[in-house]
Amino acid sequence: MSTPHVVLTDVTRIHGDRNMAVVALAGVSLDIHLGELVAVMGPSGSGKSTLLNVAGGLDRPTSGTVTIAGDRLTDLAPRDLAKLRRRRMGFIFQDYNLIPSLTAAENVALPLELDGTRAGQARRQARRTLDLMNLMELSDRFPDQMSGGQQQRVAIARALVGSRRFVLADEPTGALDSHTGEEVLRVLRERCDEGVAGLLVTHEARHAAWADRVVFLRDGVIVDSTGHRETPEDLLVAGEAAR
Repeated sequence: MSTPHVVLTDVTRIHGDRNMAVVALAGVSLDIHLGELVAVMGPSGSGKSTLLNVAGGLDRPTSGTVTIAGDRLTDLAPRDLAKLRRRRMGFIFQDYNLIPSLTAAENVALPLELDGTRAGQARRQARRTLDLMNLMELSDRFPDQMSGGQQQRVAIARALVGSRRFVLADEPTGALDSHTGEEVLRVLRERCDEGVAGLLVTHEARHAAWADRVVFLRDGVIVDSTGHRETPEDLLVAGEAAR
């Protein structure tokens, strides 16, 4: 078995202190390999988004460790952590977060430019990424000239441009209709099949069914985990049992 690309070990995250303390995660351990898509399900307030934020270095655990490709995030200074996020991770959120005044290619190129890549080179890499994802026809469109599904697919391209090998998606289909949401999940699935590690937070069993593995959170604890590509019906049963 290959070495996991992402390793969370006994991660706890507590918000507040003393009488106001809220335990968002309580001793969570999770491994994700390259080529694997892991979905996280659970009721509202179970710690799903906190898990994603900690795994992506957007939030620091109160205790425990997070390691990406051998680098322990919890040991990095804020500046080094920000650099690692820019270069190795991509984030996909429900509201797309595309910049309205930039074209699709410019939006996808932006993380590279922020990291010091020359504009022309960054745009060429962005167009190659869009082409690999069959999105070249969107290159010169602005966000308001695209559908919601097209905007989200561009957001996935932005998350994967360059050398990023870990993509984190927090309810990425929440603002989309069911058909468009399935198309977005198909793109994410294809990228993982090509060697990217993926972490998907979702409350939809039919979306979690695209994953290789599903973990269920309740009160900040992993209470169950499924095997490879369970059907939505199986996931619903497992989810109810984990409540």
